[in-house]
Amino acid sequence: MSPAKAAALSAAAATSADVERFRLRSFVESLDENDLEVVTQPLDLIELGARLDGNAKAVLFRAVGPEKAQLVGNVMGSRRRLAAAFGVAQKDLRHEVTRRLNTQIPPVEVPSSRAPVHQVVWTGKDADFTRLPIHLQHGEDGGPYISASIDITRSVDGAKRNVGYRRMMLRGRHEAGIDLIAPSDLRALYAEYVKRKERMPVAFVIGSHPADGVTATALSPVADEVALMGGVRGAAVPLVKCATIDAHVPADAEIVLEGYVDERGWVEAEGPYGEYVGYYGMMKTNPVFHLTAITMRRDALFQTITIGGRSLDHTDTAQVCALRTEAAAWSTLLTAVREPLAVYCTPSCGGMHNLRLSLRQRYPGEVRNAIAAVLGSTADVKHVFVVDEDIDIFSDSQMDWALATRFQADRDLVVETGFRAVPLDPSLLGSRTGAKAGFDLTFPFGWNRETEFRVPEAPKLAARPRQTVRQALESGPQHFRELMEATGSRDGRDVVIALDAVRQEVGLDRTKDGKYQIKGERKS
Repeated sequence: MSPAKAAALSAAAATSADVERFRLRSFVESLDENDLEVVTQPLDLIELGARLDGNAKAVLFRAVGPEKAQLVGNVMGSRRRLAAAFGVAQKDLRHEVTRRLNTQIPPVEVPSSRAPVHQVVWTGKDADFTRLPIHLQHGEDGGPYISASIDITRSVDGAKRNVGYRRMMLRGRHEAGIDLIAPSDLRALYAEYVKRKERMPVAFVIGSHPADGVTATALSPVADEVALMGGVRGAAVPLVKCATIDAHVPADAEIVLEGYVDERGWVEAEGPYGEYVGYYGMMKTNPVFHLTAITMRRDALFQTITIGGRSLDHTDTAQVCALRTEAAAWSTLLTAVREPLAVYCTPSCGGMHNLRLSLRQRYPGEVRNAIAAVLGSTADVKHVFVVDEDIDIFSDSQMDWALATRFQADRDLVVETGFRAVPLDPSLLGSRTGAKAGFDLTFPFGWNRETEFRVPEAPKLAARPRQTVRQALESGPQHFRELMEATGSRDGRDVVIALDAVRQEVGLDRTKDGKYQIKGERKS
């Protein structure tokens, strides 16, 4: 392709790029009253945390702070809303996300004049964190936090473009502490800048479609994670060049913060903060981000994500982490067993520590294979519960039943220690490695469940030729239900009376599996 033709195609793509389809506000306003609470009365910023904590719905605030800003929280705080963002049923969400994570669609660049996120541009002293509705989320946090910021940056050599979720604690009008303690791609990239004593340019996107949030937490080792974002969206991401740094950001974002993380490394106090595991984290020493520009839509919708608290299953963080855990675990299971069926990570555990999986056992030992594979994977699961295909892993009651009736601790519990651990797990008590456990809640391989420990179900009558109770019994042993079918009874009490008459006339016996037969016949 000639350079001129390539340039023409690029210009056409830039012109046709849709900068509204994946707007956060559009998705929020598409939610119905079952998933969205709209608060119209003016509120102070300190009131937001209580309105969001434990709320099963996304909450759209129409007027917060003295400036009457618009803010939304808890957008990704339910699996139903995440499924809606991907246009699938809840049961199909993991499959759809896995499919999209295996696809990359290169981004397309659009000019600043076509980028809604450049409708308002503040630089210099005008670029002031306190002009945004950044609020105190938890009572003992070290300060107001930006929690819904997706970072976009490049490696020193420019070979890798990274996308991830990061939280930032305000230090003033132009500085924020950035959490880079846990292992992450951004931490590794920043360490290279620190070695060279160079600033790391970085942009933070605030107000993103849930597809972008899923991308930001994904464990996918690709060179350009913006192309991965395109794959997860199912469409090329329109990018615009930043106003003050050498970087490109989604042109359809609500708000973008431009700046750099200075070259000093991990030097400033940051925290504490209510973490995703439901407890406060420790005070940390972290790098500092310096703000150089704020760009936004004219009607920008500020986003906050819910993290800590007692109702983790209603937080953005736990729901998105659970989806990431499921995708990583599924990828590993495909190499370990022949027929995995489903995986589910409960958001109430923080979206990482407890994973349920169902499989159809093809060979002896597959349950242990599945346990070993998941516990050793990048999913960082702490406890894995394996069930047969008849158990619905999304049902707490069925999982509890399987644990109660199919598990013996001396036979079915797998415990190992010395694993890589997530530092925020308070049960580690400071240790850098931890223990993990697998729970085998399956029937023993080869167990004939047609005759052993059958599960009761509601009766269903099949059509069959009409007979009396005695005629049916003379043809062979019958279950009570089969006698109802033979006589056409839809009551059963008439069959009881008829059985009693046969008992009085010739006698009755019972087989081992509970069928009725005429006395003296060989028992089945």
